[in-house]
Amino acid sequence: MARQRLREARRWARAAAVPRDLQERCAAPAERLRQVADAMAAEMRAGLASNDSEGESASSVLLKMLVTYVDSPPSGYSAQTPTPACSIKTRRAIRPKCRNGSVELFDFIAVALAKFVASEGEGFHLPEGMQRQLGFTFSFPVKQNSVASGTLIKWTKGFAIDEMVGKDVVAELNKDIKRQGIDMKVTALVNDTVGTLAAGRYVDNDTVAAVILGTGTNAAYIEHMNSIPKWCGPPPESGEMVINMEWGNFRTYHVLMRHQDTSPDLRTVGINLKEIFGIENTCGKTRKLVVDVCEVVATRSARLAAAGIHGILKKLGRDIASPDKQKTVIAVDGGVYKYYTFFAQCMESTLRDLLGEEVASSVVIKLAEDGSGTGAALLAASYSQRFQAVGV
Repeated sequence: MARQRLREARRWARAAAVPRDLQERCAAPAERLRQVADAMAAEMRAGLASNDSEGESASSVLLKMLVTYVDSPPSGYSAQTPTPACSIKTRRAIRPKCRNGSVELFDFIAVALAKFVASEGEGFHLPEGMQRQLGFTFSFPVKQNSVASGTLIKWTKGFAIDEMVGKDVVAELNKDIKRQGIDMKVTALVNDTVGTLAAGRYVDNDTVAAVILGTGTNAAYIEHMNSIPKWCGPPPESGEMVINMEWGNFRTYHVLMRHQDTSPDLRTVGINLKEIFGIENTCGKTRKLVVDVCEVVATRSARLAAAGIHGILKKLGRDIASPDKQKTVIAVDGGVYKYYTFFAQCMESTLRDLLGEEVASSVVIKLAEDGSGTGAALLAASYSQRFQAVGV
């Protein structure tokens, strides 16, 4: 019996050493994070200069820095901002076969749109001859040819529709919309990050960037045209362009669920271990060990997210104090930031440390809830008005 207890004690000692070892390996001290921010700013410049990043050849740049053709996000403080925009978000589970066939996927979307239009009340019916304008949030890497067209570079998030790569996703959706008999067309193609930036800018004109922190992560920001060497043709009147960085993704949903378990016996952790990994009858020590590991991973992720934001601010020259104390707003959306309080607080405190109190006092992280849907609707309204003005 004593020998068995000794073996058990040794086993738990080895297990307890795992989080400590992981913490050492995952350490992200401030100096290293500043190096990450410097590298981020350098790669942003490289991506802005390289056409390889647009998917035309084997890319040697780490950041795609995709041109979005959104040159003037609508501002709620501008008299020229259109008001008839609304965001409609329907939650429908995408059937597995839709992830592997373009016909099924875009038809699925078009059918959902047709059902929505059919359910509208009389007060929402448009005058005869007026076409509905659609903002299409498509959160996959796309090389845009205009604000309302773009060819798919690659699939992510478990989708694998090979025949769609290199094709215009707007053209495909418009075909299925027409097949459903709806008088509607896509006026703005955006990903969730660009939509969040547009939504943030509409509420606060000092918004210069947006970050998504959910099942994946990405960032977009407003760049000066003279800093985009790969741009061809005359610059837009605004002199600015929203850039979709495509800075990578990570998955942390289950880390969120386990780390935030506040029940006395860590019941949620136990359920997760059983349902996801098939590990049954876990004791309190095992569950606490999982929580500790989650905290290490979440801390590293939050600190790296802060370093990424710092890199954007560095590229824009907003990482140093300005005489006029220029306000800088970063719009953030995504379940990890919204629901994982530990992550959000860790990221914000890390960014303050990296910037210093003087600069950090003028930088605001603001939640833009459902920013992608709202922003797409605002951009659709804004650009449809612009197209009507020039007779497009």
